[in-house]
Formats: sequence, C-alpha cells, structure tokens
Amino acid sequence: MKFISNAMILSFSILLLLPSTSYSLYQKPGNHNKTATFVSGSFEMGPGSIATKTFENIKFSKGHVGIKSFDAELVDQEGNSIPSYENYLHHWFAIKYHENITMSPNPKLRRPKDVFFQRNEGTCNGGILPHYWGFRVESDIHNQKLTTNYKGGLFCCQDNLQCKQIEGFQGSKRMVSLRYKISWVDWNIYQIPVKVYTPDSTDRVRSNGSKIIHDCQVDIKHPNGKRRFYIIYGTVHMHSGVVNATLYGQDGRTLCTSTPKYGTGKEVGNEKGYVIGMFVCYPQPGSIKIHDGEILTLESKYKNEFHTGAMRHFYIYLAEELPQ
Repeated sequence: MKFISNAMILSFSILLLLPSTSYSLYQKPGNHNKTATFVSGSFEMGPGSIATKTFENIKFSKGHVGIKSFDAELVDQEGNSIPSYENYLHHWFAIKYHENITMSPNPKLRRPKDVFFQRNEGTCNGGILPHYWGFRVESDIHNQKLTTNYKGGLFCCQDNLQCKQIEGFQGSKRMVSLRYKISWVDWNIYQIPVKVYTPDSTDRVRSNGSKIIHDCQVDIKHPNGKRRFYIIYGTVHMHSGVVNATLYGQDGRTLCTSTPKYGTGKEVGNEKGYVIGMFVCYPQPGSIKIHDGEILTLESKYKNEFHTGAMRHFYIYLAEELPQ
C-alpha cells in the first residue's frame, strides 16, 4: 500500500475540543521566523446555527519546520474579523495525514484504509484525538433522552444543528471562513522538539493490581523508561466562569497555574465577558522537572454559578534536553 504524506486536514468546530500538536523552539541569533496567512473555504452560518467543518489538503508551511505559533479567527466575506458574540469559535485543529494513492476523490467511495492519520502515542489510540464529550445529540452521557428545555452545551455539537432562539426571532445569514496565521522556522540543529501532554481532570487513573486503567478522555500516557522531562510551556483550556487551573507534581509542588483573561469591551479580541486568553507558564528552561511515571494532579476551579459545557484540559510541553 502506497501513501502520500503531503496533505493536511483542518477541522473547524464550534463546540468540540481537539488539541493540536505543537513544538517549542530554541533559536540561535540569526535565525528568522517566517509567517504566512491563509483562509479556509467559506460556509454559511445564521443565528443559533452550529458548524463542524473539515477542509482537506489545506495550505500550510512546507518542509521540515518548527511551528512557533498557529493563530486562527473567523472572518466574513470581506475579510473582516468577527467578534465572539456574533460567531463563537470554540476550537480548531490541524492534523497531518497520509493518503493512499488509490483513494477515490469522491468521499462517499473512500475506505477506512485510504487515510492514515499521524498522531501521538497515548492511552487513547482508538481514534484521532477522540472527542469523548461529543455525545449523540438526542442523548446525554447516561444515554437518556435530552429534555426539551436543554439549555445548550456539548450535547449540541454536530454540524448543521440549531440552538434554541427566542420565539419569533429573525436574523440574517452570512458566509464565514477561518483565517489562520502560521509562524515557523526552518528546522536545524538548534531546534529542540517537545512532547505534548494533555491531562484531563475527569480522567480517574485507577489500577487493577497489574496495570494502570484510564477513563481515557484525552490523556497521554507517560513514555517508558526512567527519564526526566523539563516543562517548557503550560496552559489550560476552560470556559467563561473559570477561576484558574493548577497542575501539581506527585509531591504536591506546584508545576503550573493558568489564569484567565476576560474581555472588557466590544472590539474583536476584547469581547466583554468572554475568555479572550489564558495566561501561560513559561518557566526558566530546566527549572521545573517531571520524572517519568510521576503521577500529576490537576485542580480546576469555576465560579459557583450555572454553567453549560464546562471543560478543563491542561496542556504541557516537555523537553528531554535543554539548549546547550
């Protein structure tokens, strides 16, 4: 079976969380960042509509590169940025995949073996960063029918679904696109790759006496061997109402605390009441270590008020070596 590996797939989602693989880079003086901005295909959205879109073979930086940043936003047909209170972009992600050279251009004729996704090793290898919180729309986590007064959240997360609106409300539709900007450097001997881990605070690590058992949300298992890793970067994904999230080591030491930044205005990027960013941890390289097999504890805090679709996923980037 032959595969070609020059394709990327970009999935746009309003109500799903799927983290992307990243790299932390060390640059010697003289190395220069390269940047490029691309726009996805457009799709129609109206008041209360939900979109989960997939775009294949997207434009992306070519060659062996180290990604410095990957930012995205929604734009209208004229290229104007759309504020979160008009169209809310929950998640977007990019995945590298290998394509069978005999794959049909017709999606309806494709076979499971036609596409092989390049993914991380981990405890949840049954799919591509599987979204376990994306349940069937008509049922909840206990397979019970959703009530007619369901207020909205992650049970309402499939493409082309419609959220509730005020009776009689009429609003216009428009075409929107995902505009994404990539910053990268060409790979060289000075670049140090990192391993990406995603602890989920809903994952209860248990043991049956002979092996570790995970609830298997989006957690990534520790690699084998007696090694130590240095935390290069850390942050959390949570929703409005978040107070903070803290990752602790096995001995109770604080590894990283991430706090929210809320918007205060109406302009794009500063929408009042929305989480417009999370403060991240960038410790001095080598100052915070995690040992192979160490059990970590994730504590997340929300305000004591009503929430829908609350999430809490922590991302840490670990390096096995430091710049010389």
